[in-house]
Amino acid sequence: MITFLICIALLVASYFTYGKYLERTFGADKNRAVPSKTHFDGVDYVPMPKWKTFLIQLLNIAGLGPIFGAVLGAAYGPVAFIWITLGGIFFGAAHDYLSGMISVENKGLSYPEIVGKFLGNNFKQGLRVFTVILMVLVGAVFLVGPAGILDGLTPGISKTAWVWIILAYYVVATLLPIDKIIGKIYPLFGAALLIMAAGLFFVICFGDYTVPELTGGTLVNMQPDTAAFPIFPTLFITIACGALSGFHATQSPLMARCITNEMQGRGVFFGAMIAESVIAMIWAAIAMAFFGGVDLLNKELAAHGSDAAWAVDVISKTTLGRVGGILALLGVVAAPISTGDTAFRSARLIVADFLGMEQRSFLKRLYICIPLFIVGFVITQLEFGVVWRYFAWANQTLAVATLWAITVYLFRRRKNIYISLVPAVFMTFICSGYLFTSPQMIGLPRPLGMTLAAVTALVTLVYFIVLFRKNERIGA
Repeated sequence: MITFLICIALLVASYFTYGKYLERTFGADKNRAVPSKTHFDGVDYVPMPKWKTFLIQLLNIAGLGPIFGAVLGAAYGPVAFIWITLGGIFFGAAHDYLSGMISVENKGLSYPEIVGKFLGNNFKQGLRVFTVILMVLVGAVFLVGPAGILDGLTPGISKTAWVWIILAYYVVATLLPIDKIIGKIYPLFGAALLIMAAGLFFVICFGDYTVPELTGGTLVNMQPDTAAFPIFPTLFITIACGALSGFHATQSPLMARCITNEMQGRGVFFGAMIAESVIAMIWAAIAMAFFGGVDLLNKELAAHGSDAAWAVDVISKTTLGRVGGILALLGVVAAPISTGDTAFRSARLIVADFLGMEQRSFLKRLYICIPLFIVGFVITQLEFGVVWRYFAWANQTLAVATLWAITVYLFRRRKNIYISLVPAVFMTFICSGYLFTSPQMIGLPRPLGMTLAAVTALVTLVYFIVLFRKNERIGA
C-alpha cells in the first residue's frame, strides 16, 4: 500500500506547506476584524471556536461526497488516487481556502455576490438563479436519499412520511440561529465521520487487505466499459467532493460569518478540504481492497446497480462490526441530511443578500424559506435519477466560476494568479467535455465533444488574458 500511504502523507503535508503558502499569498491578518464581530446578529453572524467551525465546515462540505464519490471513483482503479491527491491539494483546498477567505474579507457575503463582484453584474444575476436552483436540488437530493434508506429500516413508517419528517427538520434547522442546532449537533456528526475514516484506515493498514499500487500497468482506466466511462472527463465529475466541489464555495460563507480570526481560515477552509480528501482516499482504497481488487469491485457494483450506499453499508459492517453499522448509518443518513439543511440555509442567505433583507427577524426568514421548501418538496416528487443526473455537472461548473473569480481577485491584488488559473482552465475543459459528450447532456461523439471542450477552455483563457491586459492599461 505504498501508493496509498504516500498519497495520505502528501495530503497531510500540504496543510503545512501549500496551505501556509496560500495563507501568505492571501495575506491573512490576525488583527483584522472579521464578520462575526463587525456584523454580529445572533442568527448567522455568530462567533464560534475554531474546532467547532472546522467540524461544521467538514460536515457541510462532505455529506456523501467523499464516501459515495470515492467508492464509485475507485472503479476506475488506482488512477483515482492521483486525482484525489493532486485535486484535493491544488484544486479543492486552494478553491476552498481562497473562496472562504474572500468571503471573510467581504463581510461574509454569499457565493453569487462574491463571484459577481469579480466577474461582473450580468454574471452575478445568472449565477444567483443557478446557485439557488442548485442549493434546492441538493436539499431535495439529500432529502429523498436518506428517506429511502430510513424507509427500509422502519417498515412502519413510509418513505413519504420520512420525507415530511426530514423536511420539517430542514425548516427548523434553516430558520433557527446557526448555534442552536447546527452549532451543537453537527460537530458530533463531523467527529463521527472522522472516527469512521480512522477506523477504516486502521483496517487497511493492519487487516488482511491489499490495496492496488499505482504502476505503469495500472495508470489506466479499469472500468469495464471505458467508452461509457472515460477518465476524461467522467472521473473528474464522479470524484467531486474528495477533490474539488463548487458546492463548497456556497457553504464557506456560513463559517466565514463565524470564525473569530483570519488565521483560523487555513484550519477551517483548507484543513476541512484536506480532511475530506483523506476521507475520500481511505474510502477509495478500502473499496478496491475489500472486494479483492478493482475488477471484482466493478462486478459487485454492477450486480447491485452501482449502488454506493450498498457498498458503504457492507464495508462498514464487515470491517468495523456493530460500531461500523452505527457509523454507516450516520454516514448515509445523518451526513446527507446535514448537507441538505445547510444547502437550504445557503439558499436563504443567497436570496436574502439579493433582496437586501436582514435576517434578524424570524418572519423575514420565514418569508424566504416557505417558497424554497415548496419548490424542494415538488422536486422530491420527480424521479431521483433525473434530479441526480445533472447535480455533479452543475456542482463542478460552480467550481469553474469560483476559480475564475479567484483568478480575477488575485490579479487585482497583484498576487500569483497561476494557483487558480491552471485549475480554472483545466476544469473549464472538463466541465465542457462532460456537457458536450455525456449522453445525459448534449451527447456528441467523443472526439468532436472533447475538441469543442478544448476550444471552449482556450477561448475562455484568451478572454481573461485580454481582460487582464485591458485592466493593466487602464490601471485597474
